Amino acid sequence: MEISSATEADIRTVSVLLGEIEGYYGGDSIPADEGQIRAALFGARPHATVLLARDGDDVLGLASYTFLWPAAGADSSLYLKELYVREAARRRGVARAFMAALNEAATAAGCLRVEWTADTDNPPALALYEALGVEQHQGKVFYRVSV
Repeated sequence: MEISSATEADIRTVSVLLGEIEGYYGGDSIPADEGQIRAALFGARPHATVLLARDGDDVLGLASYTFLWPAAGADSSLYLKELYVREAARRRGVARAFMAALNEAATAAGCLRVEWTADTDNPPALALYEALGVEQHQGKVFYRVSV
């Protein structure tokens, strides 16, 4: 298995994976708009970085992250927005490999921590983070508003 950053040649693959993620969360498994992906990942002001896990020609999943500032004082952190492993590749160490790659990316960028949220109704994700020895942080409430 190899983990590497998505390139413009991967836009279609990212589109399909984003559709699969929607399906996983109960929505329609429709591929995402490729123009939006191109603008978000490869435009003049990229919004995120996507890592893809591959086993030869098979794409096993993706992890999407961005950087936050300030994280604490003037420190920066890497924020994991999405980690998704395709069903056929689950329980094969892909998510653990993504987490290791994210830690490496954070270190390379000078970040002092990696942060993320997890849905309380996603027991496999919660079990993974617990198995990695990561403690849940209490005291924050998640908000979302559409603009």
